[in-house]
Amino acid sequence: MTAATRGAAAALLGAFLRGDDHYLASSAAYGDGGAAALERALDLFLARPEIGFVWLAFAPGRDGPEAVGACVACYAISTARGSLVVKLDDVTIDQDWQGRGVGGAMLAALADHLRGLGVTRIDCACHRDNAGAWRFYERLGFRPLDEERIALLLR
Repeated sequence: MTAATRGAAAALLGAFLRGDDHYLASSAAYGDGGAAALERALDLFLARPEIGFVWLAFAPGRDGPEAVGACVACYAISTARGSLVVKLDDVTIDQDWQGRGVGGAMLAALADHLRGLGVTRIDCACHRDNAGAWRFYERLGFRPLDEERIALLLR
């Protein structure tokens, strides 16, 4: 995401955060701050690219390329890997483009980009009852961990 594509990222991620039943089931525990929080997060990504970024997928549109997919990638350091890893979050594809290979292509391009940066693992959470998402991630080579995510809100 750049300043020029920020609006497209906001639209895609906002639609996901407002409409994904699996996200909404956990949103209170996450401390979801709504549209204002998304706007602040996008500002932080633009101001602090060393922490993470929003990755966009584009497809041909009437007036040129249009953003049809988005995901969030945040850097962390893994003591197990001794390297940078990325936490993948909020993976979404515009409903009109789902099932057409955009998500797989978006994450394959992201993985290639991250490998070039020396990142050695992508971590991603997926709701256990989201069978479609599980199949999607497993097709891409993700493997389940015997862990559960938990959260502590600090404010």
